[in-house]
Amino acid sequence: MRWTTPTDLKAQVQKLWDRGLLLAGIAGGAPVLPRRLRLKSPDSRELSERFSEVRDWIAQLSAAAAPYRIEWRSVNHRVLGANQIPAEIWIETLENALGVIGKRRVAEQFAALVELTRERQPELIPWLAKHPLRALELAADWPRLLAIVAWLLKHPCPAIYLRQIDLPGVHTKLIEGHRGVLTELLDLVLPAEAIDATHKGIGGFCRRYGFMDKPSRVRFRVLDPNIRLLPAETDQDITLTQTAFASNKLPVSKVFITENEINFLAFPYVPDAMVIFGAGYGFDNLAAALWLQQKDIYYWGDIDTHGFAILNQFRKFFPHSTSLLMDRHTLLEHRPLWGVEAQPEMANLARLNTEEGALFDQLRQNHWGERIRLEQERIGFDFLLNVLQRL
Repeated sequence: MRWTTPTDLKAQVQKLWDRGLLLAGIAGGAPVLPRRLRLKSPDSRELSERFSEVRDWIAQLSAAAAPYRIEWRSVNHRVLGANQIPAEIWIETLENALGVIGKRRVAEQFAALVELTRERQPELIPWLAKHPLRALELAADWPRLLAIVAWLLKHPCPAIYLRQIDLPGVHTKLIEGHRGVLTELLDLVLPAEAIDATHKGIGGFCRRYGFMDKPSRVRFRVLDPNIRLLPAETDQDITLTQTAFASNKLPVSKVFITENEINFLAFPYVPDAMVIFGAGYGFDNLAAALWLQQKDIYYWGDIDTHGFAILNQFRKFFPHSTSLLMDRHTLLEHRPLWGVEAQPEMANLARLNTEEGALFDQLRQNHWGERIRLEQERIGFDFLLNVLQRL
C-alpha cells in the first residue's frame, strides 16, 4: 500500500462532507472535529532502504500541512541519524476542513438555512442535522416548505384540496413535488391527532394530513345491450368515482377485469356481464364495492411473471376470482407472438391456484426461453370468443 499523500488526506475530509458529518455540527449534531485522519507511513524497512523517497514524502506532507496539525515522531537512520517523520495527522476545525475541500460558501448557505429554521420552526433543527446535504438540495424551496409546515400547524386536517392553500409562492406542484420531505417534516411537528397514520407514502399524502384527495375512479362497460344504465343509444362506457361505483350494485352476474384499454374497448358482447378497465398493481378502488363479492369475477392479464403477480394481488381483495386466458394452452398457442419481459418478478405468490402457480414457476425458470411473455392484446379475438362461449 502506498503512503498517504495530501490528495488522500483531502479525500478523507471530502468523505466527511459527503456523509453530512461536517455540516451536522452547524445544526447541533454530534461534532466530528477534531479528527485524526488515517495515515499510512513508511515502515522500518522502507525507512532504511528508501530514505530519499521518505524525505520527499515528508516534504510533500509538510508543504500541505497548513490546514492540518501534524504530530511527529523521531526515528534513527543508521547513516543519517535522528529524523522526524509524521506520526499522526489531525484536522481540527470546521473552518480548516471546509477550506481543504472548498466548501466554505456552501456551509454558509447551510448555516443560513439553520438560522431561518431556528427562527420559524425550531422543531425541525434535528432534521437538518440528520439530512444537511438534502437540505442544501432544497435550499431554494426551503422557506416555502417552512411556510407550508407553519400553515398546517395553524390549520390541521383542513379538509380542502391542496390547490386551495393560500400562501405566497406556494402552488400545488411545489407541494406535490416535495410530498416525501414534507411528510418527514410534518410528522415531526404535527400533533398525533392531526395525522392519519393509516395512509402512507406519496400516494397517501393528502389523506394522511386531512386534505381532500382527487377521488379514485372506476371505468367499466356493460357488455349486455339489454342492460342499459344510460338512456342514450350508445356504448355503455361509463366512469364513476369509487364511492359512486361502490354504492351502485350493477345488475350483472359476471364481471371481467382487463388491464389493456383496447381489450377493454373491444371486449365482445356477453350476456349479463360487464368489463372493468384494471389498474395494474392497485385495486383499492374496487375493494370498496362489496357487491362485487357476489359476482363471478374473471381477471385477464398478461401471461408473464408480473401478470401473475398482479393476479395474486387482485385475489387479496377478491379471493374467489378466476383467471382468464392466463393458462399454458393460451401461451403455447401464441408462440409466434411472444415478447421479452424486462425484469421478471421472482417472489413466491401464495394466492395462485395449482395450475397458475405451475405456469408462473415455468416462466420465472425460463422453461420455454429467456424471460418470455405474452401480452394480453396479442391474443387473437376469435380465441377470446371461443373461451367466452365456454364460460
